[in-house]
This record gives sequence, structure tokens and C-alpha cells, in this order.
Amino acid sequence: GPNPRAIADDIWAKLVWAGLNMTADDLPRRGPAHLGFTRPHAYPIELCRAIALVWLFAGLRKNEILRLRLGCIRWQKHEVTVPETGETIPASAVCLLEVPVNKTSTSFTKPVDPIVGEAIAVWEKVRPQGVKLPDEKTGEQVDFLFLIRLTPVGPYYLNDTLIPALCKKAGVPTTDVRGNITSHRDRSTIASQLYNAREPMTLFELQQWLGHSSPHSTQHYAKIAPVKIAKSYADAGY
Repeated sequence: GPNPRAIADDIWAKLVWAGLNMTADDLPRRGPAHLGFTRPHAYPIELCRAIALVWLFAGLRKNEILRLRLGCIRWQKHEVTVPETGETIPASAVCLLEVPVNKTSTSFTKPVDPIVGEAIAVWEKVRPQGVKLPDEKTGEQVDFLFLIRLTPVGPYYLNDTLIPALCKKAGVPTTDVRGNITSHRDRSTIASQLYNAREPMTLFELQQWLGHSSPHSTQHYAKIAPVKIAKSYADAGY
């Protein structure tokens, strides 16, 4: 079966820091450096930062990231009740991301960190007017979020350019003991952290968040961390 390769927590934390602090200077320049070429990077920094933060926080497949649609973020306001007084007060709005049709499920909505919604909103403000293009999965004409010069971001951009740039800024190698750091490894990394958190998500909650059609697929991603096993063993008092 699948063997997801989660990235070590310390390396992942550095990549998250790099994504949150990315600037235009972190992006590679085009043209041979030894000839003095200093042409800007192919894509605007707002677009690159939005893609990076979606990859680091949303747990999407590469195909899902590149096929996100304009207006895929919506905010849901809610209220909480103070137990001591019974008073209802407004709480922080929940950021919801519309995920397009994928290989295991129809389109669905998932909660993501507000940082993702804020980065996408910044990109949408400066995004040039685009055109509707056919979605390779559904065939319908859609407004792709990550569109520049009337062309969607290329399928190799995330793995070949953006992730290496994040690794360079974070000061980590592009490979680890489990292989290359690729776009798909975010899913197993985030899933493992959510499953091993202090207030963990259940297997079925994680299944819906990842967009799996069966919990059997999610089980491969929801690996219990050794530290959590050690704590459970100690608590068992054997």
C-alpha cells in the first residue's frame, strides 16, 4: 500500500518559517548568472507566497493546488458563549477553502489556517484579469486562481522551483533520509501532526480533511509519533 513519507518536525518548522517570510529576493532570477542576467522571477511574489502557504498549511495534492479557482476562499463568522456569564460574543472567523474535484472525491470544503486565506486575498487583489480555461478533470470552463499571463502555473513549478527556494531560505537540504522533499510530502507531514497533536483530530475527521474516500487510505497517513507512543506506554503503567 501507500507509504507516505512525513518530513521531520524540525525541518518542516523551518520550511513553514521560510514560507511565512518569503520575499522577492528569495526567488531565483532568470538567465545565466555568470552573464550578468538579473531578470526578475517568472511569477510575482504575491502569487509565489500564496502557493507556498497553500502547500505548507492546506494539505492539498499538487494537482489540487494548481487547479484552485478564483474565489475559493470564504470566511464563516461564528459566536461563542462565555460559560461564566452565558454571554455570546463574536469569535474569530473560520477560513474555508473550496477544493476542486480530485482523484478520490468530489469537490469539498475544508477549514484552513487564516494565513492561507489572507495570502490568497493579497494575490487576488493584484492578479491580472484572466480568461476561463478548461479544467482537466471536469472539462468545464473555470477561472483558475494561479493564472498569470493567461496561462496557469506550470505543473513542475512547485517541485522544481518553489520548494527548492523554500529549502534554500530555510537552510535545509532538498532531500532527507526518506528522499526528495516534494509537493506530495506535505499531506503526510500535516496529517501526522494533526493526528499527534495535543487535541488530535480523529481518523474520520482527518479522512474528510484530506479528501479521502475511505478511512483505509487515511490510516497510511495517520502514523502515531514515537513520542506519543512513549507517553501512552508510560501512562499505561506496565
